[in-house]
Amino acid sequence: MEMTQESRRTASERRRRELLEAADRVVLRDGPEASMNAIAAEAGITKPILYRHFGDKGGLYRALAVRHTDALLAGLRAALDSPVPRRDRVEATLDTYLSAIEARPQVYRFLMHPSDEGQTPDSGFDVGRHSAPLLRRMGEELAQVIAERVDLGPVGDELARVWGHGIVGMMHAAGDWWLREQPCSRAQLVQHLADLLWGRLAAAGDRPGGPGF
Repeated sequence: MEMTQESRRTASERRRRELLEAADRVVLRDGPEASMNAIAAEAGITKPILYRHFGDKGGLYRALAVRHTDALLAGLRAALDSPVPRRDRVEATLDTYLSAIEARPQVYRFLMHPSDEGQTPDSGFDVGRHSAPLLRRMGEELAQVIAERVDLGPVGDELARVWGHGIVGMMHAAGDWWLREQPCSRAQLVQHLADLLWGRLAAAGDRPGGPGF
């Protein structure tokens, strides 16, 4: 029986999902060194078939980024919507992000710090060109959530976007540093970042003899 257009689309979507799951397994094992060859082998196909689905490593990267960003954003929204005091929601949101990168550091490194090998031969892959839109998307999504849930007055939309991108930038930079150096526990980092968002920096005095801030 000949497949209908809808059946072909469903089969293609299912196959694409299977390939992304194979890619996830390789990324969890190899991290930034995950290659198209290894992913094709894991999926039991040839590399040209993998290219047919994703185009190149950049296409595969984008598909994996969407997959993981969707899951992370769902977790962030749940934390922001939890029926607890606002300070607790701030801490839950920070902890959701940090828990995600701590639980799957190889995936995080693949998305944010691919190896030099991953930037050459088969794709001309450039992580900066792909990771920047990922962070912008998170900033815009968080800004929308803030605008919807917090009364920020007549310039609320502008302020929500500034805060959304600023919070994402802070979480990304602090989380990246923390994941590499592990200078404190995740709970301690959550508290420190929540203090900063809560206005502690504005309330803090200058150190004696320091240049001020």
